[in-house]
Amino acid sequence: METVKVNTSQHIDIDYPVAGLGERFAGWLIDMGLFIAIFLIFLILFSMTGLSGSGLFDTIMLIIYGVGYVFYDLLCEVFMNGQSIGKRLVKIKVISLNGAQASLGQYFIRWVFRIVDFPLTSWVGGLICVAVTENKQRIGDIVAGTTLIKTVPRTQFQHIAFHPVAEEYNPVFDGVNQMTDRDIELVHEVLNTYYKTRNHDLIYHMAAKVSAHLGITVPSGMNELEFLSTVLMDYNQLTSRAV
Repeated sequence: METVKVNTSQHIDIDYPVAGLGERFAGWLIDMGLFIAIFLIFLILFSMTGLSGSGLFDTIMLIIYGVGYVFYDLLCEVFMNGQSIGKRLVKIKVISLNGAQASLGQYFIRWVFRIVDFPLTSWVGGLICVAVTENKQRIGDIVAGTTLIKTVPRTQFQHIAFHPVAEEYNPVFDGVNQMTDRDIELVHEVLNTYYKTRNHDLIYHMAAKVSAHLGITVPSGMNELEFLSTVLMDYNQLTSRAV
């Protein structure tokens, strides 16, 4: 599965799967369905109120509708953090290849190149590029330095951060209650990534961050992987007691 590294706010690199043709097409279908639904609703309303039929009025409404359609993707990606309504529903988003949020200039470039990806090449240019490029990029993405990632990968029970802990379990690090749910989710995400990639640097870096945050050191006889796993169990146990 193709992935792209995203640097989190805690400066930990996490591999996210890139969105393929299926997700992109599903998002586009939802957006198109939305525009068709809006068009039909306005058509019915104007017919019922008698506003439709005036040549000038119909022309003005068509122009407004056309402008909204043309600028829809650009405005949504700028104001919805790299997503349109369709992209949000299928859980994909536009990011910069360096893992950061795409800039206004990058959104604008990939929007301009929609002309090349779709109308000028009859969709062939964009579809072929997404199919053959390493990061599943259309031409606009290549020029802008962006791609689309899946924001929520498939989750199974063993991937959930908050596992139940045996009642008789005694926490090792009482200070883990200083951490937040988001901190624990990140630790769990790092562990999942490690089990997939065997990237030891992820574990060392995350363990250093956690130990510094808690003001403790990794105990002798416990490696960094065991330390992070223990922190997860401690947090689950301590938070379950507080409920």
